[in-house]
Amino acid sequence: DARGFKAEDFARSHPGGALGRKLLTTVADVMRTGAQSPSVPLHANFSTVMREMSDKGLGATAVVDAAGCAVGIFTDGDLRRLLEAGTDLRSQTAASLMRPHPRSIRPDALAADAAHMMEAHRITSLLVVDAAGRMVGALNTHDLMRAKVI
Repeated sequence: DARGFKAEDFARSHPGGALGRKLLTTVADVMRTGAQSPSVPLHANFSTVMREMSDKGLGATAVVDAAGCAVGIFTDGDLRRLLEAGTDLRSQTAASLMRPHPRSIRPDALAADAAHMMEAHRITSLLVVDAAGRMVGALNTHDLMRAKVI
């Protein structure tokens, strides 16, 4: 304290340590991008939504508009709740299945902040969006564990 040495200074000196990972690892460092990031258009049918969720293994898929902006999310939990309610899913589209206004984070945010957000909202996945709200990636708690952020 007397020398003004802060946690961030320690993290830069020891980037491989637990504190270094928490203070230096960004969402961009751990997120899934491109073909690994699950997303479907609003008009996608239920089969397409399920295939995307299964193929990407995130436990969720983003629903994006024509501009690529994340407008919703559909998760494994949503699927379970709909099945328990007896909803006929075969004729549904992503637009009718999704929960609007998904939780999201920017790629330049700290991965530790993503972990805190997930814990605070009791969710396991976050969509990563740019300043315009366009989907650029996704991550879940397993991605954060692999990076040893949590």
